Amino acid sequence: MAQSVWGYDSDNGPERWHENYPLAKGDKQSPIEINSKDVQHDTSLPTWHASYDPGAAKTILNNGRTCRVVFDDTFDRSVLRGGPLTGAYRLRQLHLHWGSSDDHGSEHVIDGVKYAAELHMVHWNPKHGNFAGALKQPDGVAVVGIFLKVGKTPKPEMKRILEEIDNIKTKGKEAPFQHFDPSILFPKSRDYWTYHGSFTTPPCEECITWILLREPIEVSSDQMAKLRSLSKNSENEPVNPLVDNWRPPQPVKGRIVRASFK
Repeated sequence: MAQSVWGYDSDNGPERWHENYPLAKGDKQSPIEINSKDVQHDTSLPTWHASYDPGAAKTILNNGRTCRVVFDDTFDRSVLRGGPLTGAYRLRQLHLHWGSSDDHGSEHVIDGVKYAAELHMVHWNPKHGNFAGALKQPDGVAVVGIFLKVGKTPKPEMKRILEEIDNIKTKGKEAPFQHFDPSILFPKSRDYWTYHGSFTTPPCEECITWILLREPIEVSSDQMAKLRSLSKNSENEPVNPLVDNWRPPQPVKGRIVRASFK
């Protein structure tokens, strides 16, 4: 398996990442399965707050592994604070993980339940100078994870992102994505679980404070199908649907998951 070519197929998938990225076998890997009975309700956990500038949204792209929206993070324009975090973290990008059908696709699993998709909003701690520096620190990155559940009433929140899918059908395609307020993607409830973990893609750096929201947002089956219409191949190659780009749960290894709710 070549250094740069990790993916989600049997020859280069999660089971083999550790061959080139030894951290993938670390003690604080993500995602994990969360079991309510093992979670500690922590009354001292504050509410989290996001203040996002819609003007910070820049582009949307298909990198062959996910669909990603990139934001301007050169200064504190769009920040996340509160909850388990100290200080303000800057929003850098959001991306999704999804399955080949509606009954799986999320990375985190809650009491055995898998959702159709999981949205990750990636923020970094500017006290470490830049994103690369933040990746080397245990408090470097904060990710808000939001589950997508297939329901009868598609929520309009995902619409903007999905409308752009046709413009980024194949790997390497990028399109302008301006004036977008990602806070519309938050569910009503601010309840969350939090634990210390890692990126769920190589090199799997263990620098993430996870803030996983308890309440999923709803999408329609059609909206999910739209995501699955992306191709993991370039324009001049045969269409190879981009699906099942999720990493299975990793060993918890004694970590404590705390909940802001009872």
